[in-house]
Amino acid sequence: MSLDAVLSRIDTDLNTSIDRLMEFLRIPSISTDPAFKENVDKAADWLVADLQSIGIKAEKRETPGHPMVVGHVGEGSEGPHVLFYGHYDVQPVDPLDLWNRDPFDPALEDTVHGQVIRGRGSSDDKGQLMTFVEACRAWKAVHGTLPCRITFFFEGEEESGSPSLVPFLEENKAELQADLALVCDTSMVSRGVPSIASQLRGMLKDEFTITGPRIDLHSGHYGGPGLNPLRELSRIVASFYDEETGRVAVDGFYEGVHEVPAEQLRQWQNCGFDEAEYLNSVGYSEPHGEKGYSTLEQQWARPTLEVNGLWGGYNGAGSKTVIPSEAHCKITCRLVGDMDPDALRNKIRRHVEDRLSPDAKVVWDNDLEGSPASVMNLDRPEFEAARSALSDEWEREAVFTGMGGSIPVVGYFNTVLGLDSMLVGYANDDDAIHSPNEKYDVKSFHKGIRSWARILEALTKK
Repeated sequence: MSLDAVLSRIDTDLNTSIDRLMEFLRIPSISTDPAFKENVDKAADWLVADLQSIGIKAEKRETPGHPMVVGHVGEGSEGPHVLFYGHYDVQPVDPLDLWNRDPFDPALEDTVHGQVIRGRGSSDDKGQLMTFVEACRAWKAVHGTLPCRITFFFEGEEESGSPSLVPFLEENKAELQADLALVCDTSMVSRGVPSIASQLRGMLKDEFTITGPRIDLHSGHYGGPGLNPLRELSRIVASFYDEETGRVAVDGFYEGVHEVPAEQLRQWQNCGFDEAEYLNSVGYSEPHGEKGYSTLEQQWARPTLEVNGLWGGYNGAGSKTVIPSEAHCKITCRLVGDMDPDALRNKIRRHVEDRLSPDAKVVWDNDLEGSPASVMNLDRPEFEAARSALSDEWEREAVFTGMGGSIPVVGYFNTVLGLDSMLVGYANDDDAIHSPNEKYDVKSFHKGIRSWARILEALTKK
């Protein structure tokens, strides 16, 4: 099949593709706000109709929450079977007064980096989702068919915690089987540098309360002999870290952590990442993590233990001379490699409990949350084939990157469906996703469509 003809069709139809995206963006599909339920439903209907217009057997599937959209094409065809995932719901637009235009009245705007599509969902994730759909549309227009079997799976609850996702995957496990999942909800490491995310950090959450006296005490009566839970908490929190190395000092914390292979480090070192800009943009002058690791390694490939909240005692105006009876702490850990969240939780709790002073007690939160890291299987030939295709389109070496955060659906695809995932997205760090004035570069949209066409061809030839 001729790829050049498909790419030419994509170029010719770009304005029409943008018009379709604009129509999609006008639907305010805010999943977290019940007031927009009908609009989320409308967005699902729009996607079904759009997929059907290019010969895909698509339908809306109801859930206890917002609907899923599922489509199939190419059953019985030779070659690979891919499942493409995206989400059609969007974040709320508050604060509305910080938008320069109606967030659901999208428009093209000129910027210093070229033209952008301005509007809620343009980057996260409607614009990214449509890059794949438009690539399929062009391929179908040129060849009358698609290059391989494809299952389309679009979610309407990603921005509200995906409460229906796992039950839906479990109930439709047989239908959603494929050789590989493609996920578009990611970004490029630097502007113009095509990226395939090779690892996502996992997450562990915990919360504890240290108690001391039975009630708050007068600091004049008990200051000195009295155990102060805030002081106790401060001492224990400080013990989490080795100040000289920046490492977490919890015994066994780094079990399951692996060093980054040399080839990936080479790609990261040449990916165009500007450390100074990254740090200066939020008011830092230097990195503050583990010594001996670059900023990208710290962000993508090293685990963390972060204190997210500390409170206790009197927090109102003026002074209140008390020794509080309780002090509270929220922590999260970002996990990498083969770190086990359940085992790590036990290690952290043991660290705290072993350091308690007499008369201090700890109460742990029972609302446990934890998920391991997702590490992609780069030994699969599809990954290098896709990297080569992206390099050809963007005319520079594509890189296997990491991601500091988590994309839960990737873990669910693996644990529920047994699927490996390939994450390819074309967003930029300045797209202001989840923020006022969200945008998506026209270049990202255009070259994203062309990239998916190249990747689809590469996957059929691997």
